[in-house]
Parts: sequence; C-alpha cells; structure tokens
Amino acid sequence: MFTGIIEETGEISKINSVSSGKQFTVKANKVLSDLKIEDSISVSGVCLTVVACDSDNFQAVAVQETLDTSILGKFRHGTEVNLERALSSRDRFGGHFVYGHVDSTGEIFSLKDRGDNRVIEITIPADLEKYMIKKGSVAVDGISLTIADIIDDRIAVSIIPYTLQNTTIIHTKRGDRVNIETDIVGKYIEKFLRREDYDTDKDTKLLNFLK
Repeated sequence: MFTGIIEETGEISKINSVSSGKQFTVKANKVLSDLKIEDSISVSGVCLTVVACDSDNFQAVAVQETLDTSILGKFRHGTEVNLERALSSRDRFGGHFVYGHVDSTGEIFSLKDRGDNRVIEITIPADLEKYMIKKGSVAVDGISLTIADIIDDRIAVSIIPYTLQNTTIIHTKRGDRVNIETDIVGKYIEKFLRREDYDTDKDTKLLNFLK
C-alpha cells in the first residue's frame, strides 16, 4: 500500500523482454536506502515487486496485463518515473490510500498556470467517472491529487509548486497519457449497493444509509 506522496523521481536505465512481460532497471537514489528483493515499490503509480537491487539501481518486472493497462508499456530508455516505497507502519500518513493497481490511463487535455500552481485537465474513461467526486482523491502517475472539478469526461487537478518540481508531472504536455487509479472507497460502496442478500435489519439500515 502507498500514499501517493512521491519520494523521488528515477530513470529507466534498461529494459529487457522476459517471458512474462518486461523487466525494468530503474536508476534511483533515496528509495534504495533500505530497498530489498521482494519489496513492493510504486513506479509511476504501478505496484511492482523488486527482483534485484544494488547501490544505484533496482529491477522489477511488469507482466503483460500491466503493460497493456498502464503507461508502462510505453516506457523507453531514459523515461523519468515517480517512485514511492510501500507504506511503513512507522510513517505518517499523507495523501490517500493508493494500492498501485492502475484502473486505466487518462489523457492530458489541457494545462494552465494559475499563479504558482498548474491546473491540469485529464480526460478519463467513462466507466471511471462514477468513482470521482469534487474534493475527492485520485492517483495520477502515482501522485495523490485532489479533484478540483469534473467537467463532462474530464477531471481538473491543481498542482502545487512542490509537486511540480519533484515529480514527473512537470514534464507532461497535452496528449500525454497518464496512469489513473481511483479512490478505493467508492469501489467498496458500489459493491455494497449491488448486493442482494441484505436480509437483516442491520444490513437493511446499512443499504439505506449508503443509498
């Protein structure tokens, strides 16, 4: 589990094809301090398992399904990526619960600077809009962001200067694709509402409350 608070940006230094998909070698710094084989790490919002690491790089494998449903399939040598280690029980919890299970990709529709902030509109798949609300949370390339507005098939997010300077989002431009993970809370509520076996007073009250 992650928080969407990016620790640093890394760089794809090597890509190898393997039987299950692709193995990425990522050049990094801060996240390597205590990284171990079998640890989970978020790479631009995708939870991957570390299969090897040394003092300068770590390696992780993305299976074909992950490559097909995220922007990882478009990664090239030199691609900059957002990195976050899995949440520790000793850490303060910022951002929101991010699982690293990307729902789909979105497309950058527009970018506008408003003072020191940058407002980015992202076109999202129609089936994800129901999980998004104004002032709710969304992970974009692994970054925990607050939804400022929803316009038709787009969401607007406002990026503060610190996030701009310390994540890959500063390099995004119109037409770029980004990983999108919606807030898990909405998915649980949807499942509750779809259940048909509420046969106790307690369950009925819960269903009515959720509705």
